[in-house]
Amino acid sequence: MSWQRSEASLVDTDRPAPAYFDGLDLGTTLARAARPVIDALASELTNEPVCIILTDARGIVLDRRGGDKTLIRRLDSVQLAPGFRYAESEVGTNGIGTALEVGGPILIDGAEHYTGVLRGFSCAGAPITHPVTGGLLGILDITTQAKNSNAILLSFAKLSARRIQERILEEANALDQALLTEYYAVCRHTGGSVIALGDEVFMINAHAQQRFDSTDQAALIDRTRDARGGTKPVTFLADLPSGINARLAYQPTFLGDALAGGIVQIKEQRSGPRSTGGGRIPSLPGMTGTSALWRHTTQEVLDACRRAEWLVAEGEPGSGKLTLLRAVHDYSSPGRRLAVLDADDQADLLASATSELDSGSDLIIRNAHLLSAEVIQGLVDLLQSVRDSSVAREPWVALTLLTGQSRGQDELGTQLLRFFPRTVAVPPLRHHLEDIPVLVRYLLGRAGITGVTVSGAALNQLMRLPWAGNVTHLRKVLTDVARRRRSGVVELEDLPAECHATTRRHLTRMEALERDAIVGALASHHGDKTAAASALGMSRATIYRKIRDYGIVT
Repeated sequence: MSWQRSEASLVDTDRPAPAYFDGLDLGTTLARAARPVIDALASELTNEPVCIILTDARGIVLDRRGGDKTLIRRLDSVQLAPGFRYAESEVGTNGIGTALEVGGPILIDGAEHYTGVLRGFSCAGAPITHPVTGGLLGILDITTQAKNSNAILLSFAKLSARRIQERILEEANALDQALLTEYYAVCRHTGGSVIALGDEVFMINAHAQQRFDSTDQAALIDRTRDARGGTKPVTFLADLPSGINARLAYQPTFLGDALAGGIVQIKEQRSGPRSTGGGRIPSLPGMTGTSALWRHTTQEVLDACRRAEWLVAEGEPGSGKLTLLRAVHDYSSPGRRLAVLDADDQADLLASATSELDSGSDLIIRNAHLLSAEVIQGLVDLLQSVRDSSVAREPWVALTLLTGQSRGQDELGTQLLRFFPRTVAVPPLRHHLEDIPVLVRYLLGRAGITGVTVSGAALNQLMRLPWAGNVTHLRKVLTDVARRRRSGVVELEDLPAECHATTRRHLTRMEALERDAIVGALASHHGDKTAAASALGMSRATIYRKIRDYGIVT
């Protein structure tokens, strides 16, 4: 079966080419727990013709130890080295990739390897699973030359994998205890609303449960998800469904160098008086959204525009920064020209900006994080001249920036940003998912797609997705759906494969293709996982694991 899978994956039988990944994360739970175990094993096997190899759950080699220089050189020649992925789909039957596929320990001896260059080795791979969750973390592999093969290799690999799992459990207990201790200390000290976030731990104290209803709690949980795993303090705002504006301060908790998790303190913010005197936000041309967070953001931009206050709109790609600025401008200053220049093309940007401002136009410079030092200096001089002029009505100027890309930390960036007293954070779509139903109707209508509606089940699924590309991503998905269904009701099964998986982890191109293939096979076999696995050449254990890993909805 493994050879059939290898053949179906078009693995080169002569010279496989495993993919290489740089920037290995050696601070993971697996890597930390495995390090002392592998250190001890390596010292015991210094003079033995074996190599100890650790991989992650994708088969990417994280560590490799061995004292036999001849064996190390041979492994280098077949790229069985740190950074290379030894998945079965890339190098064929082998002790690492095949152990991942079957979900259990396996010995691949000499000629049992699919590719010729690997038949000089014997490899025993044993899965390492999380002792609490049961999730697959990686593989511990013992490799030697085929002439030295011994049945004890597999027993040794399994024993080593168990040692690593024991270390993970010990560390997990210690990390959880450290997080719990910090959680109780903060609860006692502040007396306020507190959340604790860990890899396998989530706690919300009684004060928060009493203060926030279930809907607000769900929103808080979703909002804190982005902070999970962070190693630096961060503070962010959340507009809750009840209308409460909450300030969330995340502080990481460490045990030595290991991240145990983090503590989030929640404080309610009082909204300051608005220049509009409050009230309902008007319907803006070319834009929609009714969530508390989106209305709050819109109001901030609206207030600034009405006061002719220059501002910066900062957010992720596709979040609607330019759309929001345009809509607010068209509402506040109907009939007044608004010029939009893109910093992606800086050849004539200064000349165009000067011409537009001299003619009295308002101005938006998008992607300002791309501006060169020379253009920034020219803009500083230009904006200063506008400020020094005595025109009856000063033009309105705004910038858009990608989150985290501001040049405000360097001297030139500071000189430019001093002209813009306010920065408005435009939230990513995953922070106001409740806007998706109205966005779907609006985007379909804007694209001229009539006669198509989206079912409640399909809308619910769309509201579960992380939307890495934000509104732009949603627009693309709807366009793709409408290309296949031109009338009637869009049901859950009409959504593209990427919409059937809810994982928030960024997938590689190969992983995305695999996810789509699994979704397609499940659809073709009416949800029958066994039949889908057979069609894909996978074991039942593998397809169940991948369904779980990719968050595929079945």
